[in-house]
Amino acid sequence: MEIRYMKHYSGHLGRDMEFKVYGHAGKPVMFIPCQGGRFFDFENFGMVDHWAQWIEEGRCTVYSIDSIDNESWAAQGADNRWRTENHERWYRYVVDEMVPTIRHLSGERNGFDQPIMTFGCSMGAMHAANLFFRRPDLFDTVFAISGLYDSRMFFGDYMDDLLYQNCPVYYLPNMAWDHPYIPMYNERKILIVVGQGDWEGPLLDSTRWLDTVCAQKGIHARFEYWGYDVAHDWPWWFRMVEHYVPQLL
Repeated sequence: MEIRYMKHYSGHLGRDMEFKVYGHAGKPVMFIPCQGGRFFDFENFGMVDHWAQWIEEGRCTVYSIDSIDNESWAAQGADNRWRTENHERWYRYVVDEMVPTIRHLSGERNGFDQPIMTFGCSMGAMHAANLFFRRPDLFDTVFAISGLYDSRMFFGDYMDDLLYQNCPVYYLPNMAWDHPYIPMYNERKILIVVGQGDWEGPLLDSTRWLDTVCAQKGIHARFEYWGYDVAHDWPWWFRMVEHYVPQLL
């Protein structure tokens, strides 16, 4: 497997941002790490082994990016506006700086441009879904596992304009029925998966909430609920990847 370490400067974040690239060709997949995680978690936690078949076959290339969760969502106790502004800067980094980088690198290898799949587990799933729902013009597939799609666990009752626009269960219900994004969603692949076992409680509730919102808005998303023995942990996420990825590529 071809693996490349890369780094570029983010104007939005005012720092160098690191990422790793796994593969040589195929569908670009952007992996966002779990809460407080880093770009190397895709490899260090063993997720790369469960994507290896499709990476080595040239069916996809995974771009494992960095987060700044410890300065935003996970920075509980810090000033809330500072947290939401930091997250929005990270969002702008992804769509304005990381996405063009992925499309350039992918285009060099594939010979053509194509939209990106977002993928993540836990908080990475939250980011993957939010990125997709905010920008379906850039992302044509989302695979979100055990995610949280509202802000209550991390922000309590606090709400501002930036937090609102980063929680799909809040902004999707208020999207106009004739908004061009709704038919766009329905031309794309949306897969939201969650277990019903240990440590999945709030995430299961949030997933059901998003499921209801999508159904009410006519968004044809696929929601999958695994069993009561399925915990919020990497071994189950590996099994979900092995089961669903062939259906998404």
